[in-house]
Amino acid sequence: MRWPRSGAKTTAILVALLAVCGASLVWAQACGSTGLAVQVLGSGGPELKDKRASSSYLIWDNGHARVIVDAGGGSALRFGESGAQMSDVDVMLFSHFHIDHSGDFPALVFSSWFGNRTRPLPVYGPPGNEYMPSTTEFVHDLFSDPHGAWRYLSEMVDPGQTDSYKLQPHDVVAGSTPLVVLRNGDMALYAVRVIHGAFPALAWRVQMGGKRIVFSGDTNGDGDGLTQLALNADLFVAHNAVPEGATGVERRLHMPPSVIGVTAANAHVRQLVLSHRMLRTLGSEKENQTREEIRLHYGGPLALSNDLDCYPVR
Repeated sequence: MRWPRSGAKTTAILVALLAVCGASLVWAQACGSTGLAVQVLGSGGPELKDKRASSSYLIWDNGHARVIVDAGGGSALRFGESGAQMSDVDVMLFSHFHIDHSGDFPALVFSSWFGNRTRPLPVYGPPGNEYMPSTTEFVHDLFSDPHGAWRYLSEMVDPGQTDSYKLQPHDVVAGSTPLVVLRNGDMALYAVRVIHGAFPALAWRVQMGGKRIVFSGDTNGDGDGLTQLALNADLFVAHNAVPEGATGVERRLHMPPSVIGVTAANAHVRQLVLSHRMLRTLGSEKENQTREEIRLHYGGPLALSNDLDCYPVR
């Protein structure tokens, strides 16, 4: 059955659902209640046995959830557990569209119908190729009439409909030099193209409150674009999906710990957080090896993240 698109019937349904769900929307969140902080919504990858949500991050600014980076499976649940509200979010960023980075995007979007969001939601991500849709294709393939997977929500992308806020997708064509993607008040977004096999991918820098927060996304670390993007970062979130010595496809897709350490050192980052932790990098012995490899190059604060961990940006 199609979701009603307009009129009193839609309003009545939403009011009824809000009455049922309203109590669950009230949370006492601790991360970022004062100042700037990054919360790891999903610290895992595509595996299920790691007991982690897939890749996703949330930037808090004085108690408001302002930026979401990626939305892998399980991250919508973690978003709710964090106490965040979709009505607060200013922008959504994607590194790429592998399922473990984008699978919960529809769930987050739909949840915002019950969170009193009224303003547009900009969505930025990479262009497409023969393997992946562009950001605009991704959003429209999900929600547009007549062929979208969830076309009953097409009013979110259809300019002719006025009963819902709009998703505003943008394709970011970046190179190896940081590209200014958006300046909006106290926030600036920068991106560089990174190498993740044959898949279009971006790394992101969010500048806010005089601080620099950088997300590597999935990349093998080739080139110096990521180092330029991460230069003097106050917090650098790097993906630790493979161990040292990885070869073949794994190495073409991801950075080993030594490359993470060299990048963090060359960029003079102030704090390094490892995420996208997979079974091949989990466990005390593997984690000690990861730390040892990184410490050969980078001597600053280092953390191995778990779901819902919170990192103040000072």
